Amino acid sequence: MSITMHSASAPIFVTMLTNLSAWLDKAEAHATAKKFDPAVLLAARLAPDMLPFTTQVQICCDTAKFLMARLAGVDAPKFDDSEKTLADLRARIAATIEFVKSVPADSIDGTEEKDVTLPRRTGPIVMKGEAYLKHFALPNFFFHATTAYALLRHNGVEIGKMDFLGAPKG
Repeated sequence: MSITMHSASAPIFVTMLTNLSAWLDKAEAHATAKKFDPAVLLAARLAPDMLPFTTQVQICCDTAKFLMARLAGVDAPKFDDSEKTLADLRARIAATIEFVKSVPADSIDGTEEKDVTLPRRTGPIVMKGEAYLKHFALPNFFFHATTAYALLRHNGVEIGKMDFLGAPKG
């Protein structure tokens, strides 16, 4: 089987989002064991000028849902960015996974040359579908997933490389 736009996106998003949700379970267990409010983790940052943990998770979800929606030509689900707990973040991740899984492969495959418009504060950017997937969405998704992982590790949550990678596939 050759690589397709769908195989290079949806399963990767689902795997990493599933892993991210499991990290939240470990974060909650860590907070309970150390007797601190897990909400402390939601505001965690590595530097004063970076986005907090909650926003890192939100952007992971948004990157996955918007890529799928833009390539398929469907509306992405609306999330209010109002998550206040780890449970709220797990619910957002679950809703994102559900949406990603709901987008049929045949609506993504063949979109390599499709014009995709990304709204930006400085004005829209138009990219071809393949470039959007390979040079924007996947790097952005993994940047924020890695940052979320690093924030949890920095705060003592016992997660390691295999938690990041998840169970081997294929």
